[in-house]
Amino acid sequence: MKKLVSTLGLDKAEWLKYRKRGIGGSDAGAVCGLNPYRTAMQVYQDKITEDTEDLDNEAMRQGREFEDYVARRFMEATGKKVRRANAMFYDEKHPFMLADVDRMVVNENAGLECKTASPYLADKWEDGRIPLHYQLQCHHYMSVCNTDAWYIAVLIYGREFKYYRLERDEDMLADLIRIEEDFWKNRVQAGILPDPDGSKLADRVIAEYFRRSVPGKILLAGFNEKLDRRQELSEKMAELETEKRLIEQELKLYLGEAEIAENEQYRVSWKSVSSNRIDEKRLKEEKPEVYKQYQKTVESRRFTVKVA
Repeated sequence: MKKLVSTLGLDKAEWLKYRKRGIGGSDAGAVCGLNPYRTAMQVYQDKITEDTEDLDNEAMRQGREFEDYVARRFMEATGKKVRRANAMFYDEKHPFMLADVDRMVVNENAGLECKTASPYLADKWEDGRIPLHYQLQCHHYMSVCNTDAWYIAVLIYGREFKYYRLERDEDMLADLIRIEEDFWKNRVQAGILPDPDGSKLADRVIAEYFRRSVPGKILLAGFNEKLDRRQELSEKMAELETEKRLIEQELKLYLGEAEIAENEQYRVSWKSVSSNRIDEKRLKEEKPEVYKQYQKTVESRRFTVKVA
């Protein structure tokens, strides 16, 4: 357990720069392809750029604000004491593995990860379950901090408080280290974008990574089988979309002017709604100077596939 830098009084931008030096606990699940909210591509993009923009949202802020509360609830529930580490650590054997932990448990070779969760996600924590990307985060910390165990405590807003103890698993740690090392050496340090996973998040990273096209052609090699499959899927999706739309049309005819129809299994709604939209055509004709003033050029790349 080696200290990379003290986080006491460390500026947020500097803290974000230190995080780019390796793989953190919150990156582990994404690198392994098991984080539903983040991809390996996003981690890669974050590590190779100098951008230290702090991407934040209300859920993340609430999670930070409630961290102290979760830690206090853990101490009340277990009788254990925890303390802040106030440092970013690195694994001496694997320096690319970093850890900025929530708490360390006093008089025990263990740490604590504090989480908050929406009540809509309560089922992810039922029957002793812990989301996989959080489990990997805890095992990552066990490796970096050389601990025997790691606790994870979760506050499910308005519902309940839970905590669990994860024991050190050498086989799991070996697999995790192997995956993270491969990602760091053969992707980040080699400057090679990770393989896509079909997610919309991967779409965004690819579009950002290859933002502009360069005029010209290259040979399309090795993709005929996949393009055949894409064509097959496109045709099947069009058929399914037509079938889905037909069912919806039949339902609308059944409802007629009624807003809602329901039975013991389904509730179908077809309500009148109104929204305000800018009439761009009229604005351009009647107030061209205003239209031009607020006009914004957006660059993107259009992807198309045509059968030769």
